[in-house]
Amino acid sequence: MPSSCIDTELVPQYSFLDDYSEGAHPQLLEALLHTNATQQMSYGNDEFCNEARQYIRSQLCASDDEVSIHFVPSGTSANLICIASCLRPYEAVLTVDSGHIVCKEAGAIEATGHKTILVPGVRGKMVPANLERVVRQNQFFPHSAKPRLVYISNATELGTIYSKQELVELSATCRQLGLLLLMDGARIGVALSAPSSDVTMRDLVDLTDIFWIGGTKMGALLGEAIVVRSHLAEDFVFHLKQHGALLAKGRVMGVQFRELFRDNLFFQLARHANEMAQRISANFEKLGYELAATTDTNQVFVVLPEPLIHRLEERFRFYIWERLEDGSCVVRIVTSWATEGLQVDKFNGWVEQWTRV
Repeated sequence: MPSSCIDTELVPQYSFLDDYSEGAHPQLLEALLHTNATQQMSYGNDEFCNEARQYIRSQLCASDDEVSIHFVPSGTSANLICIASCLRPYEAVLTVDSGHIVCKEAGAIEATGHKTILVPGVRGKMVPANLERVVRQNQFFPHSAKPRLVYISNATELGTIYSKQELVELSATCRQLGLLLLMDGARIGVALSAPSSDVTMRDLVDLTDIFWIGGTKMGALLGEAIVVRSHLAEDFVFHLKQHGALLAKGRVMGVQFRELFRDNLFFQLARHANEMAQRISANFEKLGYELAATTDTNQVFVVLPEPLIHRLEERFRFYIWERLEDGSCVVRIVTSWATEGLQVDKFNGWVEQWTRV
């Protein structure tokens, strides 16, 4: 057979694109299968959702009277419902310019009829001085939308995390200005598990008005848990229903969150994702590459030359975050609860090999 007819074997690319390329942790799948045939109440009133709520409240050190917990299928639905439930039609949400609701949610917040007001971020974070200045610039009432809610994420879009002191100061500023504080917790697991983090789950209850805990990026098939402080909790379930997020088979999320929080699996998986990222980040630094952001969690941002990027793309998938004027790029590499140490070693070895060329 002519050599031209012989197929060249292609090496499958291993994905570092995101932290939800895999399905679900086996323990969650086993629990779903084990509970599959039981008959349960619908719309989040099943025994699994109720057990999950109690496990989460235990982690939060919070009582039933302090918070209510609701499960929704996705991060976008969590953000949209949290924001829409808190705001009157003429009220606006403030977010840093790199915020997920600005860059990655297809205008979902604006589609609810609420204006988003951009605040310059500092390493992806909201800081009191910038927040105060922007609020002052939006006081031309009743002609400008009224600032009412501040949106932040932890970890941020740049992988950075908030310290407890930063959250204390931001929370105090929000209360002084009469603003509510919402925390997007899609990656709250890796944020609180970061070696440099001094924030606890209880701190989230004390320092925010509403936040959510991401399951999709931490080993679940789908699902996020919204934690609502008591002063916002009344009739919250109606917002879930109106936005199509009150699932008849809410048990699917309840089973998974029960497993994630029953024996601390949630934070075990988060620590693994962080450790894999640290190994990749340390290798880049050893080889002399510039990190575009501190590697606090499971996201690595590094500046790479285009030839090396092309070589890496032969074996791995990742995200080109920003193209720089000198021809290099900021690349984002994301590890997950399921990232294999062997694949990290292969990635690091591939970087070293083509760095020496």
